[in-house]
Amino acid sequence: MDLIVISDPQSVDNEADIINQLFDAGLTRFHLRKPEWNIHQCIHLLQGIDQVFHTNIALHQHHMLTDDFNIKRLHYPERYRVNLGVIKWNDQKQKDYVLSTSIHDLAEIPLLDEFEYVFFSPVFNSLSKPGYQGQVKKGFVLKKTNQRPKVIALGGLDETNLNKARKMNFDGVAILGAVWNTPSQAVVNFQRLNNIINNPME
Repeated sequence: MDLIVISDPQSVDNEADIINQLFDAGLTRFHLRKPEWNIHQCIHLLQGIDQVFHTNIALHQHHMLTDDFNIKRLHYPERYRVNLGVIKWNDQKQKDYVLSTSIHDLAEIPLLDEFEYVFFSPVFNSLSKPGYQGQVKKGFVLKKTNQRPKVIALGGLDETNLNKARKMNFDGVAILGAVWNTPSQAVVNFQRLNNIINNPME
């Protein structure tokens, strides 16, 4: 099961150093999501991240930075995706971009096979957005007929429910609050989560 870390939407002290440490600790995919940041703030953060990790970063904003930083992963928030179309996706796939997007309705999955994976949220009650309630009910199991896109659970994921997400048949989990709610412990938090992913309980 994939483990993806999403950036804190706000600034974090020593953020680039922490991100480098997360990659050193085994992180394989990092989503840079800073909806209120301008392009110069994103450039500054990316410059602080070791170049060897840039291919493991997905950009949510300022997609024009891909060439400058050798980034091939693009994420499209739902509100942007609905205004674009298949021609756009096919053009980007021909340029070897790996695409992902966000959904809140599982019925959309069969319509999104141009994307490698989608974030479905909120699965559980959000840790980073108080009052953002989970959508899945007890006994939920994700039913998929196609291999693509993978479906990544987002919202309220922490060490207490990673195995629940696995049993729900999600292809992976995306973590935000469980890592960044205590930034000084971000690497330790990630290592704990990664250990659960790599050593699942029956």
